[in-house]
Amino acid sequence: METFPQIGVGIQYNGGLQPWFPFDELAVDAFEIFLDSLAGPIDSPYVAYPGALDSIEPLRARGAILIAHSNFGGEFGFDRLEETVAVRRHIPLTHMLKSPWVSDHCFYCDDSRADMWSSPLQLSRAELARLAPRARELQRLYGVPLCHENAVYYLPVPGSDMQEAEFLSALVDAAGTYLHLDLHNVYANSRNLPDYHCDQFLAEIPLDRVVEIHIAGGSELGGFYHDWHDNAVPEPVWEMLEQVLSATRIGAVVLEFQGRSHDAETRVLSAERDIETIYADVDRAIRMWERAYGRDSRALVRASAGSPVAAAEGVRAAIDGNGALVREADALPR
Repeated sequence: METFPQIGVGIQYNGGLQPWFPFDELAVDAFEIFLDSLAGPIDSPYVAYPGALDSIEPLRARGAILIAHSNFGGEFGFDRLEETVAVRRHIPLTHMLKSPWVSDHCFYCDDSRADMWSSPLQLSRAELARLAPRARELQRLYGVPLCHENAVYYLPVPGSDMQEAEFLSALVDAAGTYLHLDLHNVYANSRNLPDYHCDQFLAEIPLDRVVEIHIAGGSELGGFYHDWHDNAVPEPVWEMLEQVLSATRIGAVVLEFQGRSHDAETRVLSAERDIETIYADVDRAIRMWERAYGRDSRALVRASAGSPVAAAEGVRAAIDGNGALVREADALPR
């Protein structure tokens, strides 16, 4: 059953690029928003950090659809679910954005956030049994599809007794949740792990549960290939994207471009070197989308034809009504 709208092609909104990249001029269907960049301190009474929503004002003003993305929610950790950042901050922020769905990372996470990128889940039946009820309850609280993003990792996770594709398939089946398919993570894992194969991964996951796709590029350093979002999308990722688009209905394809936010060794992005690359990747993704689904499947095209997407109208109303400061006590789910 389809429970999400078909939006089109978007780009991840990255405040680090904002000084030189014209996000508000880009002809995309959606912008993916890091909920972590908006969230107020957990020891404060505010869901949104004071002034944080101002940063997305130009996107809101043009009626863009905003897609929520959660990194440091802690929902797969060991704290009580109702005490996590996901529940106390990311759920109300997702409602404020009127996001049609929300994605999360399959990582452990605690209040320090320092282990975020290095601690993917143990892919075990024991963890599956622990996490499926949490994921089901979290999706209920969000009130929109919850999409689990496949991880990038460098070594097999100790204690695992399942392959990643098998684990994710079982998780969404048991929890009734969905998948966020990061194709560059799949590619990076195939570069770093000898027994990891892109074709096998795509063949084993339930493509009909995929709501959103990430595409990106990366870099080699120290004998590993890194998911640093700092280069053009590599050709094998484009090949996988075409394969998935032809096989199932997707809600959105989102380009990630970040640079130094991942590691000090990542190069600093610049307008002189990178703006044309970003435009070219967005354009190629749009052309692939339109070949697969038709031009009228894109939210931007529908809106320009006089049929604005309801989600975009909801974004305007939600942020206009709540303003930059929303108190936690008024926003938490019941």
